[in-house]
Amino acid sequence: MERIIFEDTNKHKGQRNHLIDVLKSKGIKDSKVLEAIRSIPRHLFLPQDFENHAYEDKAFPIDEGQTISQPYTVAYQTQLLDIQKNEKVLEIGTGSGFQALLIQLLGAQLFSIERHQVLHLKAQKLIQKVCTQFQLKTEHKAQYICGDGSKGWIQEAPFDKIIVTAAAPAIPKALVNQLKTGGLLIIPVGGDLNLQKMIKITKTSDKDFKHEILDNFSFVPLLGENGWK
Repeated sequence: MERIIFEDTNKHKGQRNHLIDVLKSKGIKDSKVLEAIRSIPRHLFLPQDFENHAYEDKAFPIDEGQTISQPYTVAYQTQLLDIQKNEKVLEIGTGSGFQALLIQLLGAQLFSIERHQVLHLKAQKLIQKVCTQFQLKTEHKAQYICGDGSKGWIQEAPFDKIIVTAAAPAIPKALVNQLKTGGLLIIPVGGDLNLQKMIKITKTSDKDFKHEILDNFSFVPLLGENGWK
């Protein structure tokens, strides 16, 4: 259903300011990430029924049985990516479009893959409308495709950074292979669909990688050839 009310009030802005304080209290320190989150009207990326709860630090359901991630999770992954302007960033799982817009506001050249056609189309339309109506400036035009994100986007590889917003049973080699040397992959991994470890992979040479096992999270499953079947 199309959103009936499309506005960003002083109340919404105040709620975002409070959310930023919550994220800081949980250890998010990257000022660029925090300010970008502060600028995005998250309530517009949720079903309108959840608008009064949009700035709570919680995940919420969206179309196609998917979720918009908890703001802390979004900030945590994005902070780990350490996005620099003009970097090529591949996002696996466009979802609501919230994190896609966040990555763009940080100055990256975004390539985003979504498995569900409904979300693929809806997110692009919403991002464009939000940027136009609320004058959010992005430096690059993002590219989106509908497909199996577990296989990456070989035609546009290599990437400086890759972020996966769904849980994989193991690290997809296809994604690691599509990183530039020095590039980063941030991905939740685990055999339990209720709990995963966030993994940070740094590609140190053509054949060598550094793995860092970080905190626990819970994501929807990454479906596809290199994900959950």
